[in-house]
Amino acid sequence: QAGAKHGQIVNVEITEYPTSFRQGLGRVKEVLGDHMGPGMEIDIAIRSFGIPEAWPAGVEDEISGMTDEVPEEAKVGREDIRHLPLVTIDGEDSRDFDDAVYVEPHGKEWKLYVAIADVSAYVTPHSALDKAAFERGNSVYFPERVVPMLPEILSNGLCSLNPDVDRLCMVCEMIIDQEGKTKSARFFEGLMRSHARLTYSKVASMVLDNDTGLRQQYQAVMPHIDNAYQLFKVLRKRRESRGAIDFDTTETRIMFGVERKIDQIVPVVRNDAHMLIEEFMIAANVATAEFLLENKIPSLYRVHEAPSMEKLEGLREFLAELGLNLGGGDKPSPHDYSNLLLSIQQRPDYHLISTVMLRSLRQAVYTPDNHGHFGLGFEAYTHFTSPIRRYPDLLIHRAIKHAVGKLKRKSKPIMQRAMGMFSKSRDDIPAYEYGMQDMLMLGEHCSMTERRADEATRDAVDWLKCEYMQDKVGEEYTGTVTAVTNFGLFVELKDIFVEGLIHVTALANDYYHFDPVTHRLVGERRKTIYRLGDQIDIKVVRVDLDERKIDFVLAGMEEETGDAESRPKKPKKRRSADKSRGKPVRKKASKKSARRSGKR
Repeated sequence: QAGAKHGQIVNVEITEYPTSFRQGLGRVKEVLGDHMGPGMEIDIAIRSFGIPEAWPAGVEDEISGMTDEVPEEAKVGREDIRHLPLVTIDGEDSRDFDDAVYVEPHGKEWKLYVAIADVSAYVTPHSALDKAAFERGNSVYFPERVVPMLPEILSNGLCSLNPDVDRLCMVCEMIIDQEGKTKSARFFEGLMRSHARLTYSKVASMVLDNDTGLRQQYQAVMPHIDNAYQLFKVLRKRRESRGAIDFDTTETRIMFGVERKIDQIVPVVRNDAHMLIEEFMIAANVATAEFLLENKIPSLYRVHEAPSMEKLEGLREFLAELGLNLGGGDKPSPHDYSNLLLSIQQRPDYHLISTVMLRSLRQAVYTPDNHGHFGLGFEAYTHFTSPIRRYPDLLIHRAIKHAVGKLKRKSKPIMQRAMGMFSKSRDDIPAYEYGMQDMLMLGEHCSMTERRADEATRDAVDWLKCEYMQDKVGEEYTGTVTAVTNFGLFVELKDIFVEGLIHVTALANDYYHFDPVTHRLVGERRKTIYRLGDQIDIKVVRVDLDERKIDFVLAGMEEETGDAESRPKKPKKRRSADKSRGKPVRKKASKKSARRSGKR
């Protein structure tokens, strides 16, 4: 392509593959820009992982007549709840608002409304919008950039529950008793208005710090926020009694400076407002799963199965080395995991033990076969609350509408139905053409797009972290061993949250044996031990931006080790047995499993 310059990143279509006699040939399809240009890491990740970014012409045609205002005809036949002071609670930088909540006392119990954007009212099966949303599967959230599942007119406009505007919604209305148990749930199509756009930090300040300024500013909804917080404490207590597993993991956020260069990487602090919304969404998701099971509607469940026997055996061997035991025999419950985590909270090796426990869990997936959610401690669970950014949630909304339509039809007197008095505008049963085989395919696809999004965002973040560390070669830091492999130690730097590798060949003056049970490297002669969770001092020696790799050595190691000729020689027989030791590889499994098991 004309205009491509040396040193630029380009997208190439291969026209002739290489052979043993000649190099391959390709045609430049697209010039992405300069190698270190702002946002280049995201452009590369999008193309490397095949994430759809452009909208097909059919989508453009379907959204061409849409505006931010809900058409009047779309409001007909819906339950009007615009008088309810529903509010959204999200992060400061959120732009698409899926969910709004409202809590009121109901005798000695609570009534909780969870109103979710009714995306299914605008995205109909087999439409161009639906096909594009299916292909994407979910929105992909890169640092300060989103590849949305739906066009902006829907995701940030017509479907987003922005304050003080009419919006179509699907509502889960729950009656929750004093013990935090959902006694009943009702689903309906609603018409709502958000009464306030709140943030996690504001809500935390209002309910925890009693910030009088904020409480005065939001006095119209303040009593309902206080109600919500009281219900949250009830639900949180039930969560603990249920044995849901809570791992102490740290999420981070990249803060950018000039020309989109990393200024710092900071931990994301979760407060009670985050957990309040999480508990309300979980309650709605469980109620939805139970409703679909009761009505025998083929749909997708969010399934997190119990650990495999192989993983359990490895975990039990590791715990036995530390004098610990996981209860439950061959079938431990979430309670058994939670009880063990509680019992070790004061131990100095808590991080080590909890990390190994976390990695013993399976990845959560979407499937039409309900096998429960092990991590949360539920027999049935699904995703209902985020249809703007997740395709499974959109499918769940369609299933609910079909089931609600059937229930409405059954409740009509036989004579009314016979005389055709059944409303055609709202009470017609929505077409539902999904069978179990369809849902099986849809579940596999949506599980794949979720993994694809995780891998793409991780790739972009790894690039950014490498870029951040490029001018820090030679500097020393303290870090924590986050993974131990037969080829070395992965270390995450304290307060910087950047990870790199100390290759086993950099651990000079000894030969190290990898013990997968105890997650450690043991020196053959000096018996020096490096294990998961250890704190060590390192020096940055190499940063490879294109490979997304950062190499460390132990601080002061250069002075101790001398040159390679002075190192002890390993007998050839033993060295040849460890074939994987010679070449560093990128860590994948441990980071993926830590992320995936955290997925709800």
